[in-house]
Amino acid sequence: MNPTSKKQGINVRPGDVINGKWHHNRYVILKQLGQGAIGSVYLCESNGKKAALKISDKGSSVTMEVNVLKTFKKVQGNRLGPSLLDVDDWIDPRGRTYSFYVMEYLKGEELSTFVRRHGQEWLGILMLQLLEDLSNLHKQGWVFGDLKTDNLIVTHAPRRLKWIDVGGTTQIGRSIKEYTEFFDRGYWQMGSRKAEPSYDLFSLAMVMLHFYHPKRFERGSSPEKTLMRKLRNTAPLKPYESCIYKALTGKYMSSDQMRQDLSMILMQRKDTNTSQNTARRPNVQTSRTVRGNTPKPNTNSKKQPRQEHPTLESLAIIVVVFLFYFLYLILG
Repeated sequence: MNPTSKKQGINVRPGDVINGKWHHNRYVILKQLGQGAIGSVYLCESNGKKAALKISDKGSSVTMEVNVLKTFKKVQGNRLGPSLLDVDDWIDPRGRTYSFYVMEYLKGEELSTFVRRHGQEWLGILMLQLLEDLSNLHKQGWVFGDLKTDNLIVTHAPRRLKWIDVGGTTQIGRSIKEYTEFFDRGYWQMGSRKAEPSYDLFSLAMVMLHFYHPKRFERGSSPEKTLMRKLRNTAPLKPYESCIYKALTGKYMSSDQMRQDLSMILMQRKDTNTSQNTARRPNVQTSRTVRGNTPKPNTNSKKQPRQEHPTLESLAIIVVVFLFYFLYLILG
């Protein structure tokens, strides 16, 4: 699905050691994490710590990606993607020189796995996070470019959506250098491949569609109609339909505009859910008030001693006894 990718000529296998030419850091290759048009990414280990190493025979492209990672670090103190750890060259056993850089290895879950485990409401929340990060990136003059589900990971403590590959990041105004067809508006004939904020927003909308269509779908003879039909027929995306539609059709000029609309949708959904839960919950206070009108015996108070009162029968007996005693005295 990525027409710009091609097989790399770099022969690196698990167990191989990459020794930096200038900084002399040693990296043991554990496994391959991914491969793209610019280079390959490997999980490696150095001094007992794991990291991600990207190596390429395109030195200028590596330099540009390194600059992007440095830009990430400067963006309002936020870490939009992995931290940059090292930049160096490597000379392979055949004497060929390759450029590489080492970045933080982010642990977490794939976006689709996380949302399915924790609830579909997380999709909107994570997209809101992503829009904030895109806004910061765009203000620094860059477009992410190759924005797709595979390049997103959800980290824990705190739960945060992070970018794991910056290979497609392009300066605003230039042509997108790396893309994946399904997430590319040029492929869907709905815009150019010029690097601008609206390009990333189209891709973000496709990420939301892709969650409910993991096998993807073909564009057909009328790509725009295909997209609109899929959007209308994806019931779980109904609350976000207007927002996604604007992103697909290029109505948003900035990430902040889309973020504002998405925030309103999430707030409305929260209010609706709260109202529904309140309606289903019994009115405890009213019930207590009704029951409170009925006096209850005070079970905590001490039992009062019973007060005995003389009856008519007991008084008659006393009178009879008194008369017999009076007669006895008189008759002597």
